[in-house]
Amino acid sequence: MDEPTSTIVRPADPAGRILFAISRVLAICGGILLCAVAALVTVSVIGRSAFSAPVPGDFELVAIGTGICVFAMLPYCQIIRGNVLVDFFMAKAPLRFKVLCDLIGNIAFFIIASLLTWRMIYGGFDMYTNNEKSMTINFPRWTTFPVSVLLMGFLSLVILYTIWRSFEEIKQNRFLDPK
Repeated sequence: MDEPTSTIVRPADPAGRILFAISRVLAICGGILLCAVAALVTVSVIGRSAFSAPVPGDFELVAIGTGICVFAMLPYCQIIRGNVLVDFFMAKAPLRFKVLCDLIGNIAFFIIASLLTWRMIYGGFDMYTNNEKSMTINFPRWTTFPVSVLLMGFLSLVILYTIWRSFEEIKQNRFLDPK
């Protein structure tokens, strides 16, 4: 909504606290992986320009790493309401309408995340069956799917929690967060 996100309020209920803690750890791990990807790019660019020796398959490793980073960070963004919001249109809307829009957005996001998780399972099996490998370093492409499916499944669980949170906010006619 239009509240500042500088102070992140942890959920008060037990399920929310557990989901928040796991989401936070995953986001930190995603950030560390993103730093490693940035270091890889830096080493590759320096190697390419100074020694004509880039890191082989750097673009493949960057794609794999950033994909996992995104999947690791999405649950935290969802639980703290940090995903994309259209505040410009909602700034003067009544609180109940904002919460209702948040609920509708969460339901749509849940449907999309669930469908992606479901289809990623089949995509991973297909890549495993066909022994698909990356072009430069022959990295087996299916190996990233189990991690991605778990992270997307966890995102779906977090979205279910935020749907419940929105229902509670509508019943109480306020946000659960004291912001």
